[in-house]
Amino acid sequence: MKYVILGAGGLGSVVGGYLAHTGQEVTLIGRQAHMDAIARDGLRITGPKGDFCIRENLTLTTHPDQVAGAHDYLIVCVKSKDMESTLADAQDLVRRVGTVLTLQNGIDKEPRLQAWAGPGKVVGASTMEGATLVAPGTCINPFTGPATAYFGELDGTITPRVQELARAFTAARMSARAVDNIKQVTWEKLVQIGLASSWSVSNLAGGDFYFIDGITVREGAESYMQIALELLSVYRALGYEPQDFYAPMTQFRDLEKGTFDQGVALLMAWGNQLKAANMKSRTSMHVDFTRGRKLEVDEIIKPFIDKARELGIAIPTVVAAYRTIKLLDHYLK
Repeated sequence: MKYVILGAGGLGSVVGGYLAHTGQEVTLIGRQAHMDAIARDGLRITGPKGDFCIRENLTLTTHPDQVAGAHDYLIVCVKSKDMESTLADAQDLVRRVGTVLTLQNGIDKEPRLQAWAGPGKVVGASTMEGATLVAPGTCINPFTGPATAYFGELDGTITPRVQELARAFTAARMSARAVDNIKQVTWEKLVQIGLASSWSVSNLAGGDFYFIDGITVREGAESYMQIALELLSVYRALGYEPQDFYAPMTQFRDLEKGTFDQGVALLMAWGNQLKAANMKSRTSMHVDFTRGRKLEVDEIIKPFIDKARELGIAIPTVVAAYRTIKLLDHYLK
């Protein structure tokens, strides 16, 4: 199959690199320095899956207009805030791809794609694969899990194209499933991303800290637990029950089995396991903060505040975290 990765930063490069490593034809559209480094030295990816230097099956470009011919899948991996301008530059490309999907965070990503590509071309997608671009040509894939990607039609069906995506990702060591409830997967992922992002940036942004530095401290685990309970209250009010699609990164069912203190103890134990495995990682929002970039706070956290207000649910800790992060974001470029 032929894939185009629109926005080959950290996640786009990791996904595209792994697909290319297993024989898929992949075109990366990314920044000039990154493409130049890959052309010179190969695409280097390190992480728990191993160390890779990928050179084969990659076509490198810096603009959608440079992509030639027809392609099966277009995967959009730019940040939500850059989506409109990026898609505007890719109007010619959309006519030459069969299926369009995005691995962005958020719940309005597919409707935005449908407005651009047409509803028949868009499928739902969600991933929790960790990825950070640390230097041109070099990415870290700091964490993975038993299931790292889900694909499904937006009408709740499973079709050959989403099954093909799941097979290709699984063969590329990104374990994936085709599902009939992709909208629930998207919301539950947003619970996890909103939880980890709001907690890490509001608590750890003041120093050179990683996720494990906060979750292994009792007060940090208590803060995490409180935010989790508030976000889950909104998720349930939408009619969903936690499924832990991304276990062990999501442990919502276990967190709610016992008391608040038992949940805190579970989080601290999990954090110590991550520390023992030397899994030093940050959320995407935390990485953006350390690099002085604007934050996706309105795409990741605000949907819960809006829904909570609509449904009459109190989520004061989430609101406080949102206000703190918005203040920080005000001074970022």
